Amino acid sequence: MSETSDPITARWPLAAPATADWLRELAGDGTTGFMPPPLPDAVWVLNAMYEHEQDTADVTYDEHHRAGVADGTVARHVVGGLDLTEAGVTTGGGLGRAGHPGPGWRRLRWAELAGRTGDAVVPEGLLPCFRCFPSVQKDGSWPLRIAPPTEGSLDRETWNRLVDVLAEHSPAGPDTRCLAFYNPLTLRDFDLENTHVRTGRLGDAKILYDNPEVEFSPSNLWPEDRSWLLGTDYDLWATKVAGPAPLVEALLRDPEIEAIRLPWAH
Repeated sequence: MSETSDPITARWPLAAPATADWLRELAGDGTTGFMPPPLPDAVWVLNAMYEHEQDTADVTYDEHHRAGVADGTVARHVVGGLDLTEAGVTTGGGLGRAGHPGPGWRRLRWAELAGRTGDAVVPEGLLPCFRCFPSVQKDGSWPLRIAPPTEGSLDRETWNRLVDVLAEHSPAGPDTRCLAFYNPLTLRDFDLENTHVRTGRLGDAKILYDNPEVEFSPSNLWPEDRSWLLGTDYDLWATKVAGPAPLVEALLRDPEIEAIRLPWAH
């Protein structure tokens, strides 16, 4: 198959499953992604959220959904004769790949929202997840004017920028040979025994974001020399990057990436 018709297979062919064995020894079970310890340092790269530039209403996603059901503009969700339409809460959050929502939306930094609300960027003892910014949410649902981060995957813009920064701090720059692991929860053919690893150039890593087999960025990415390790957990709103101090400091200073140290999850 040609590179043009299948760039993922051409540039990132499957690698031997055993190439991920060291991750189990380093970080334990990888069902939701391997979370690395400091190597020797670590930082959390936060998934992007966005705010509408003109919408100032506080109507939540759940309120909007229920109003749509009531007036018939939203179809009822019936499974096996059971109406699940109003079961649970429509939070506004998503799972998997994401990107800039388009015209009328601007990037909303976690630090900006924290300064506005008085909430911590990440509450002490927690990891970046749906429990962040409780004062913004109403019964677990976000206001329609904010597109919260998604779980389990970096957003496209942060992934692309992170690849560039990693290349600047890798032994052979964009030519650095890397491996990418996808946890079984991200694969369409769910199989806990399947160790799905691909190998390729770091300079070609941006195309992994559009891997048709998954709807997530890779769960883990690392160079062959293991000098750094990226870890994205299926249930979190951020990616942990472990590696040398200069890489961590570069991520903390980068104007496009929003990164934070979490001493309790270092």
